[in-house]
Amino acid sequence: MREPRLGDDIDDFCVRCKRIMNHAIVSVVNGEPAKVRCRTCHNDHDYRHEQPPPPKVDARKQALFNEALKKINPTAAAEAEGVAEVAEADLETDDLAVEETVAADDPETDGDAAAEEAPAPPPPKVVATKPAKAKAKTKKSGK
Repeated sequence: MREPRLGDDIDDFCVRCKRIMNHAIVSVVNGEPAKVRCRTCHNDHDYRHEQPPPPKVDARKQALFNEALKKINPTAAAEAEGVAEVAEADLETDDLAVEETVAADDPETDGDAAAEEAPAPPPPKVVATKPAKAKAKTKKSGK
């Protein structure tokens, strides 16, 4: 394959379009494209090798969450940083829920024990509202 030249077409991730689009090579450094121009939106940017940039929002949200959690409960903040431990705990609770479901479906066991352990949901709240009064429109005749 030949070296890329100025003006050649190349596919790359466009930061403005947020998609892999056709680009024109604007500058070449050491035989590789350095800057490209999107042929759709005409935005110039560095050549990204068709890779989208990492998301910044998730890292900021996580940092803010950890900071707020440290203010509320310092021990919980240390636990929140150990994501692997939390994921393992979620898997264990899912396994317990599956075992309870299997035990309830088993014909040899009553299945009533599992139904008795679960509390009944609270009844829905009924809120009485006043009916809206219809306003009568009166027209004033100016004649």
